[in-house]
Amino acid sequence: MNELNKIRNRIRKFRDARDWMQFHSPKNLACSISIEANELLEHFQWCTPKESMAIARKKKTEISHEIADVAVYLIELSDNLGIDFAKAIAEKMAHNEAKYPADQVRGSSKKYTEYKTTKRLRK
Repeated sequence: MNELNKIRNRIRKFRDARDWMQFHSPKNLACSISIEANELLEHFQWCTPKESMAIARKKKTEISHEIADVAVYLIELSDNLGIDFAKAIAEKMAHNEAKYPADQVRGSSKKYTEYKTTKRLRK
């Protein structure tokens, strides 16, 4: 069993031991993902990019916990919806690689709609 499956099973066991599935609707999990992502963002609010690196080093444990909270909810949501988390990421990365060809976007933060591509993708 790979690591992601072990984590998913641990999340299920934790949730089920507390009878929390009843509260874990897709809407509630999506809300929880957003809330936890904002708790992560709060560490970096109002700081410069340079300051954010210093904060990341200083608060590494707290930040890692917020990242884990987001990941736990993402893994559970995908599991509850029957979505293969690893496969979804692999498919999305392949899509992004085609959408943002490295030779055309290297060093640019422009959105894909702001440059020409040899291949246009459907959304």
